[in-house]
Amino acid sequence: MPRPLSATIHTPALANNLAVARKFAPKSKIWAVVKANAYGHGLARAFPGLRATDGFGLLDLEEAAKLRELGWAGPILLLEGFFRPTDIDVIDRYSLTTAVHCDEQLRMLEMARLSKPVNIQLKMNSGMNRLGYTPERFRAAWERARACQGIGQITLMTHFSDADSERGIAHQLEAFERGAEGIAGARSLSNSAAVMWHPSAHFDWVRPGIMLYGASPSGVTADIAGTGLKPAMTLSSELIAVQTVQPGQSVGYGSTFRAEKGMRIGVVACGYADGYPRIAAEGTPVIVRRRDDEARRPRVDGHAHRRSDAVPERGHRLARRVVGNQPADRRCRARVRHHRLRADVRDRAARAGAGRVSSAGGRGNESNL
Repeated sequence: MPRPLSATIHTPALANNLAVARKFAPKSKIWAVVKANAYGHGLARAFPGLRATDGFGLLDLEEAAKLRELGWAGPILLLEGFFRPTDIDVIDRYSLTTAVHCDEQLRMLEMARLSKPVNIQLKMNSGMNRLGYTPERFRAAWERARACQGIGQITLMTHFSDADSERGIAHQLEAFERGAEGIAGARSLSNSAAVMWHPSAHFDWVRPGIMLYGASPSGVTADIAGTGLKPAMTLSSELIAVQTVQPGQSVGYGSTFRAEKGMRIGVVACGYADGYPRIAAEGTPVIVRRRDDEARRPRVDGHAHRRSDAVPERGHRLARRVVGNQPADRRCRARVRHHRLRADVRDRAARAGAGRVSSAGGRGNESNL
């Protein structure tokens, strides 16, 4: 039998989180971002929970084709655009919308033979300094795109670097408005953090990503307390051993944890070979018998958690919700990179046979692979 390790995807939570995004931006249409295999949840498994969206945003052409195979007939946005002329054939075949962030992409569209014009989102570099035209060059790029017979609707796009921090978006919003002054067209600016905390940037389309999976854009779960967002994945395993350690004894690699008093240590069948991040911080919460415990540094195939009073005997089920309902102070200390945990755990469980991935819908029924 497989190791007692499973990741459960909660379809109702995804639908709930999409509805929460709509409440934050009720006048905007939504690109539900499902890049990186729906942040590791599995595109096919996430799709039923997110199909009430107005469009899907992703990076990969194969995933765009998969959405069409799943029955999605609405808009699909390639957030990074395309990379070679042959990609445009796929864009044309599946009626995709694409970001355009450089002259090379415009050149390829100008030379392409298309069955119909391609809708684009022309991207401005308003301060992220990764992709896009600077405000000074944006109008020229827009005029070139407007003159291209292969291009249909042009939406104006940018991406915020600090919407989840004290710096905020004012400097980028000013740069965007300066570069887009006098240019007609829909606007698409807001990521998850801007959806939640910067309503002035909602405009026509918003692009929620990490919030759809129940995680905080800032990485601090206390920041989304009271929003109604729910965790979309539960990672569950079992205790496979219980050790008793004495004061001063250490546990695990690097002796990073040292007992201040005698205690029992539970060993969980889950480690970084399963995708659980080795960088997970001391104090990362787990739930045993619905009680909040703390995880220790993981090893390749298992890691320990402590409970100073009573640890259940081996075989007891343990759950680690990717974004759980633990007390806020615990959540603040955890600071796990949630999207990395999701992607690694889900993909390795499904492909490496480390455990299983299930979908929980309705009242929590599971459908195992």
